[in-house]
Amino acid sequence: MTLFHHADLFEGVVDALPERVAVACDGDRLTFAELDKKANRLAHALLSLGVKAGDHVGMQLYNGIEYVTALVAVMKIRAVPVNVNYRYVEAELRYLYEDSDIVALLFDTEFDQRVAGVAPQAPKLKHLIAVRGPSSVPGALEYDALLAGQPDTRGFAPRSEDDHYIIYTGGTTGMPKGVIWTTKDILYAFANPTYPPPETPDGWVQHAANSGPLTMMAVAPLMHGAAQVAMWIGWWIGATMVFVRKFDGDGVWRAIETEKVNSLTITGDAMAIPMADALEKNTYDLSSLFAYVSTGAIFTGAVAARIGALLPNVMILDRFGSTESGSTAQATPGSSPEKGLKFAPDAPDIAVLDDALQPVKPGSGVIGQVARSGYIASGYYKDPEKTAKTFPVVDGKRWLLTGDLATVEEDGTIAVYGRGSQAINTGGEKVYPEEVEAVLKGHPGVFDAVVTGIPDDRFGSRVAAVVQLREGGTTEADLDAHCRAQLSGYKVPRTYAFVPEMRRSPAGKADYRWAKETAQNV
Repeated sequence: MTLFHHADLFEGVVDALPERVAVACDGDRLTFAELDKKANRLAHALLSLGVKAGDHVGMQLYNGIEYVTALVAVMKIRAVPVNVNYRYVEAELRYLYEDSDIVALLFDTEFDQRVAGVAPQAPKLKHLIAVRGPSSVPGALEYDALLAGQPDTRGFAPRSEDDHYIIYTGGTTGMPKGVIWTTKDILYAFANPTYPPPETPDGWVQHAANSGPLTMMAVAPLMHGAAQVAMWIGWWIGATMVFVRKFDGDGVWRAIETEKVNSLTITGDAMAIPMADALEKNTYDLSSLFAYVSTGAIFTGAVAARIGALLPNVMILDRFGSTESGSTAQATPGSSPEKGLKFAPDAPDIAVLDDALQPVKPGSGVIGQVARSGYIASGYYKDPEKTAKTFPVVDGKRWLLTGDLATVEEDGTIAVYGRGSQAINTGGEKVYPEEVEAVLKGHPGVFDAVVTGIPDDRFGSRVAAVVQLREGGTTEADLDAHCRAQLSGYKVPRTYAFVPEMRRSPAGKADYRWAKETAQNV
């Protein structure tokens, strides 16, 4: 019997579409049948090492066939995949290895030095598997050699819809936390909102089998939850998934041209801006592309308009969601962080809750938190206190509080102001960084900007902007005038820190801790 489980559904799609290409990355391609066999070999190899159901397996890898294979293989044996940020330094890796309780780690040999420095300090980490060549890490097994003697057939134990899938958050304001999902909940939470999801597992497989060829691309790294769920959801509609090993604007456009990509997903301005820069300098055949979707990070109106001008025949969409909530809403036409960001909910289980955790009345102007019930994450790994705070039960109904502050308009749309944890209280006025960042990035001399609050003797906090300028740049006075023309005076940055390169996560999310430290040192 097929279950709502990643491995079960994947195997169903394999049997229905064995010869269709499942994944392509930098010229490497595997059909569904070929990927299934490769994942079976890795799954059997992990079992031979003693990895069992419920064990956590880390992946410290760049995008590639190996990452995709590992995700499938781990789910096949009912183990739990754990994404490891490949930019982490040793102190951050030490925390993640220990917090996640990984027993095995697949890693790119480019990270040998960091893995060698941290792995011996992780008490539960027993098995190291080196990908892409020989490794200098003591005791590490070589990936290809490990798979060589393993069978490519299935024969795995029955799975459960209560099996876990863990995605570690970016940790932009603190250390990352592992978000726990059951396999059924995550499938429905991130399901493609353009059609009602099938009610049975066999219905999902049949939907994929009946779908025409479609090629989708997840631009973000697979160590980011958005790319992983995009991969699984793409397969449930029979799509070929395309990746690039490392993000590069021209590299993405080349992949779209080569693989004839129909739809791609990015994570906000940090990817859209360099992609726009590349497209303004070079020409590509993008006739296959019909949808350009941003999710998981701020996508300013100025940047979206720039992409739209470069791709006049392509739908430009901005989606709203989170690691804990899934995909929840679509930006309404004409809205943007600069003008006021508004979203139309995808489902009836999305609401804005006030301080008493009661639904905000449409048109009341009351500000609350965006919340979702129904298919939501189970909680945070090894953090019951944070789980209880973020997933409260109200009148017998379990909610996720996303932390996004918003109100409900008369027509039911949700007007989002920004993350409550990032709001800057300056002299009693609240400033939402996303709005100021969007205005700054609308200046032609600004390549990127992150806004944060730093201590102020008079106002408690003051608005500070960390800015990466374009070649030719601009002046602080010019930026001040630009902001004052579009923002109330209390929202205008009073401190500027100009940096040669912005620090963001591989998925493009702002590092607010770094930004605050940088601004305070001006």
